[in-house]
Amino acid sequence: MLEVRRQIRRRGSLGKSILSPLAVEAGSPLHMVSETAESGFTRDNGILSCDGVSLEGIADAVGTPVYVYSIAAIESQYRRLDAALGGIPHRLHYSVKASSNLAILNRLRMCGAGVDIVSGGEMYRAQAAGFSGSDIVFSGVGKTEREMKEALTLGVLMINVESEDELDVLDRVAGEVGKKAPVALRVNPEVMVDTPHPYTQTGVKGMKFGIPFDETLVVAGRALRMNNIELVGLDMHVGSQISQFEPYEIGLGRLLQLKIDIERAGARSLRYLDIGGGLAVSYDSEHPIDVMEFGRVVTRLVAPTGLKVLVEPGRFLVGNAGILLTRVLYRKRSGGKEFIIVDAGMNDLIRPSHYNAYHRIEGVRSTAGRVTADIVGPICESGDFLGLERVVDDVPPGELIAVLSAGAYGFVMASNYNSRPRIPEVIVDNGRYGVVTERETYSDLVRKERLAPEWRKVQ
Repeated sequence: MLEVRRQIRRRGSLGKSILSPLAVEAGSPLHMVSETAESGFTRDNGILSCDGVSLEGIADAVGTPVYVYSIAAIESQYRRLDAALGGIPHRLHYSVKASSNLAILNRLRMCGAGVDIVSGGEMYRAQAAGFSGSDIVFSGVGKTEREMKEALTLGVLMINVESEDELDVLDRVAGEVGKKAPVALRVNPEVMVDTPHPYTQTGVKGMKFGIPFDETLVVAGRALRMNNIELVGLDMHVGSQISQFEPYEIGLGRLLQLKIDIERAGARSLRYLDIGGGLAVSYDSEHPIDVMEFGRVVTRLVAPTGLKVLVEPGRFLVGNAGILLTRVLYRKRSGGKEFIIVDAGMNDLIRPSHYNAYHRIEGVRSTAGRVTADIVGPICESGDFLGLERVVDDVPPGELIAVLSAGAYGFVMASNYNSRPRIPEVIVDNGRYGVVTERETYSDLVRKERLAPEWRKVQ
């Protein structure tokens, strides 16, 4: 716990996020300085609202805690990235794991997005939101045979294969269902990046993700000889919260050389280059990615190949577009420290505890006074906090605070720990709000449980 406090304290006395430069194998860092992303959350006479809709009014009607998302902000981010890649054939495949409620999926489908999924459950969600098989890219390091069969039956655009063993199983499963599996090989580009947390590194040598770079050509050769596999593309993902060009440039350069080598080995059907996601957003004072320059870099490298580029933005589209709205329950002092106890806990937003992640925290009503405090929840864990040693609005019990930039990896990582019902999700659009995920009830907590099992014997 002491080390966590030290790490939080290093962000600065005013709660500013001081992120270390992202280190890349080649050359010195070249940061992507950019225009600030649209957030949808503004103040009117000191009171925070979402696209003109009162957050206090939403809290009064729906209760707290609650997630609130700006549809306008999500669509704005989609249009910016889509326009940046307008010079080459491309499609944005939203990474469902970032925020998976059906309403957001549906709105992104209406924008023209496809989806990137990592489980059978996400495939089911995508279908429920109106996506067809050809809209879906199936990623993930541990696909089951059942998931493979479901994907092949649905006719997904392609399956990103992450190991030689997975390729063998997919070839067999495809034969069993009488389908030819469209495959992209996910390559570990082995690009060194210093992301804000080690858990968000995916393209570094020795990670569980992807086929080791120096083994990919051999695996590609096997894929080309398989009866039930069609090798249609290459895929990479360098990590999350990437705000520099070099990781993408280095990774793309390696994939494009690999493309040449694979085609020399006999491939004739490569059509897609999936460059993953991981584009950075701002949680406080960091620079988000320069979207237009990112588009220029990708276009320059890929345009000569004629391949269609797939990008898998998740956090980039929804991260800044959502907040966690929570109410102050109590104030207390202990050991010379000030605590603000709120009704949202680590089961609602686990990122601060799990990733040591920083989220700006503000009173929905600005206060004249400021206080240095730990903002903590009701969970019976010392690690249950939303922010430590923060200078924040001096909000009294009963008032609302907003945990900003909580649109990605918030609700989707929520749990029922301490038997707490999961909270609702609300979207705001055109001056209206609507509940798109209902608050769970106590009865929901035990709906799938039994007081006594139905006893059986193993046959």
